[in-house]
Order: sequence, then C-alpha cells, then structure tokens
Amino acid sequence: MERRIIAGWSVRANDALAAQARADGSWPDETSADMALRALAREPGRVIVVDEQRSLTVAELVVEAQALARNFVARGLQPGDVISLMLPNWHEATIIYLAATFAGLVANLILPNYRNNEVIFTLDDCRSKIIFVPEVFRKFDYVAMMQDVNGKLANPVEVVVLRGAARGATAFAALLAEHHEVALPKVDPDSVKMVMYTSGTSGRAKGVLHSHNTISAAVTQIHRYWHVEAGDSFFVPSPISHIGGSIYAFELPFLAGTKVVLQEAWEPDAAVTAFTTHGCTHMAGATPFLQALLAAATKAGTRLPKLKVFICGGASVPASLIREAAAQFENCIVSRVFGCTEVPMITAGSMARGDIDHAAETDGKPGLCKVKLIGTADEGEILAIGPQMLLGYLRREDEDGKFDADGYFLTGDLARLIDGEYLVITGRAKDIIIRNGENIAPKEVEDILILHPAIAEISIVGLPDARTGELACAVIVPVAGERPGVADLAAFLNARNVAKFKIPERVELRGSLPRNAAGKVLKNRLRDLVLDPSLETAVE
Repeated sequence: MERRIIAGWSVRANDALAAQARADGSWPDETSADMALRALAREPGRVIVVDEQRSLTVAELVVEAQALARNFVARGLQPGDVISLMLPNWHEATIIYLAATFAGLVANLILPNYRNNEVIFTLDDCRSKIIFVPEVFRKFDYVAMMQDVNGKLANPVEVVVLRGAARGATAFAALLAEHHEVALPKVDPDSVKMVMYTSGTSGRAKGVLHSHNTISAAVTQIHRYWHVEAGDSFFVPSPISHIGGSIYAFELPFLAGTKVVLQEAWEPDAAVTAFTTHGCTHMAGATPFLQALLAAATKAGTRLPKLKVFICGGASVPASLIREAAAQFENCIVSRVFGCTEVPMITAGSMARGDIDHAAETDGKPGLCKVKLIGTADEGEILAIGPQMLLGYLRREDEDGKFDADGYFLTGDLARLIDGEYLVITGRAKDIIIRNGENIAPKEVEDILILHPAIAEISIVGLPDARTGELACAVIVPVAGERPGVADLAAFLNARNVAKFKIPERVELRGSLPRNAAGKVLKNRLRDLVLDPSLETAVE
C-alpha cells in the first residue's frame, strides 16, 4: 500500500484491490454525475426523488444540480474543496449533493442533531467552505447556532439557509437562482467524494474518506444482492447524514434506477401510508425502525405486499424480531447485515428466500468484501477488505493500528463464523455505544461531565435496551454529599451544546469504579456490575 495525492487529498492506494474492483465491475470509473447525465438522456421524466414537499423528475434534479454546481465554480470553489450539509431528509439535499459531484467537491454530511461543539470541530477539521442548514428544524434555530459557530472558527464558512428566512446568511433559493455560464470540471472517480465523521474511542470524531469509486462499490453490492431492480422504490427515513442513508438517497437512484422516498422524521404510521402510496419495495434501518414499522403495519392490518427487502443493522437485532417481521411481511426478505462507515455493507445479509434461520440468527455473509477473524478459535475481531472500503482517514494518525499488513481494515467488532461463511456479531472491541443507530463515544461525554462539580469519577457504558438497541449509562463516583442524576447531567451537557442523543439516559452512583493495575476502568466488569447490582453495593 502506498499513498497518493488526488485533488489535494492524501489517500491510501491499493493497486491490486483497484485492479480487481475494475475487473469485476464494482468500480465503474465514473461518477454519479456521469450516470445522472445518461439518465437524463434516457428517462428525463422519471420521478426520482419524493419528500413531503416536492417530487423531482430526473430532468429537474439534474438541471438544478448542474446550475448549483456552476454557481459553486463561480464562487471560486475548486475540485477537492469541502461543502457541508446539515440537513434533514429533504429533497434539496439530493440537489446539493449531486451539484457537489458535478463540481468535484467533497460532501461533508453532518447529522442535524449535532450542536455547536460538534459542528465547530467538524467544519474546522475538514476545512469546509460552505454549510447548508435549515432555518429551524424540530424547534432548533440553526441560523443562530451558525452565528455562534462562525464566531469561533478561524475560517468562518458561508451559511446557506433552507426553508426559512436567511437572517443575514445566504438564502438557498437565491443561490440556486444565480446564473453563471462556466464550465464544470472533469472529475476523477478516484478522488475524494465524501468525508463523513464517525465516533472513535479517542473521544474525537474521525473523518472517513470515500471516493466516487468506493461509494459506487457499496451501491453495486446493494444492486447485486438486495434484489434491486429498475423502477423499485426505496423508502429512506434513516438520516441521509449516515453512510447508509446517504447511499440509498443519493446514489442508488442513478446506478440502480430506483426512486427514493424521503421521510424527514421517523413516523411509522406515515411510513405505512407512504409504502402504499409510492409502492415502496425496499427499506433499511436500525432495530427501532423495524420494530415500529412492524407494529404500525400490524395495527393498520397490512402486510405491505410490495415490500421486497428490509435490511436491519446498526444496533443489536433480536432474532425473534426478524422472524416476526418476515412472517408479517409475507413477500419480503428480512435480514440482518453488518457494516460500518469505513467499510459499508461488509455483509450482504442472508438474501436467499426461505432461509429465515440464517437471516434471523446471523448477520449475513460477506458480499464484495473479504473477511478474516483474528482472535481465538471461537471468536475474533473482524478484519475486512473490499472495493467499498475507505481511502483512509482525514488525519493520518487515526490510521495507526487500523490496517494490517495485507491492507485489511480492523473493524474493532467481534464475531464468530457459522456454517463456514455467516458472521454472528458478538460484541465490540472498541468502546462505542450504538443507540438508535447513532454512535456515541463515551470518552467524549466523560471528558465533559468530569468537570461537573458533583462528579468525582465517571465512566459511561452501554446497556442493552429493547427499544434503542443500547442506552448510555453514566456510572458515577459522586463528590461527598452529592447525588447527581440524569436531569443534572442533561442540564450540564445542554449548556455546553452537546447533541441530545449523547446524553446518558441512566445514572448509577457507586463508591468506586473497577480498575486494573494500571488504573484503567474495566468497562466490561463495570457493565456487569450495573446489570447485576448484587455484585457490588451502590452508594447509599
């Protein structure tokens, strides 16, 4: 493996992997903008994107995206520059993302539930030039937040505001309406297309780099394994700021000829209606999505007959849930999968019709990836390599210890192998809590809460939760005479603009934390103590 500079970005290069990816067609050596132009010539009137406000045809999407791309170029943005999208699942995001592709820009997707601290770090770290935000979403004022953020950035970004008053920033409608006759660049499919941040055990998020080709490989796997055909309709309530949601919403419509139906906030009853209205055939989401959809469909007395595939992952998935959903959705394959931002869709699931045992009891078998386990005979850490794997991290130091000598990525997740090819995820070597599909780095939150005047020591662990997969539990050694609770922690974190999903939902008070000889908190032991209080006495 060597490194190369492409459009100003230092990336990992694996020539053998690239050659194989080109040979098997998983790297098409073109961008989704190239695919969009072919779709425009072939089927301009096909409806390609739907949300609660507007439907877009291929022609409308491509024409508006090209116009916006030219406006980016006229603003002086060059291939390799970064723009950030902090948007709900709105149709405008598909226009902006495709425009970035036409202009050779790098899209940085930020979760709308992040707040000042995370946004400041992200924009500064990836050197973003522009950020697109709502004026207000879920009663939160993004324009006010960005005024505070820009006041703290060494290099303030241009703020473009959607669906509301710009209030001193740039209105999206005005930006889209600009007209510039400038040429669009030729974009290298090996160049960086996306930088997406994922939580790590260091407490600082890491910028994951993907190219046009690596993202296309992930789409290719979906197209090949998930029974996707031209004309299918993919329902997307999962955030487009996640790797999965972004691929379903932004990429599949062009490579696989699908329609995407966006839902800005998860509402299972509305989802059932949308499935009927738009003939939705596919959906993917974390455990709570499947649980809620199943309940809503059962309540409505429908088996969602057009639903062909539901892919479940991102959190612990009970086998009983897969079996129950497969029984209710009689024409649907319901399967567990495993992947991560760095290597999307490591497994393709168990997609053989009628194979409910592997679909329910395992996390599927690898698709385009090769996988190996390093550990004991019964269990090991998953290492993966494939055409959809990351080009590296934005910060080189984040790659230390993350790749082996053969170029495999160390996922930090533990698994065992069943029937020779099916993975069963058994835990995580890395200390990450996945709540409702969102990654929470405990150290990040611990480093803030240790400053609370009532807290002497703190460690945050993930506990199983039937609704969200996991919940965050703060185990606290309090200052003498103090008894901090969930509300105290929430107030402290809210005052510091920490995203709400990172706030612990449970507090346990203890006299000490279990540590090893080096003083490191033994989190597995601590988790056991919380789950079985009889093992140690809590603070009285």
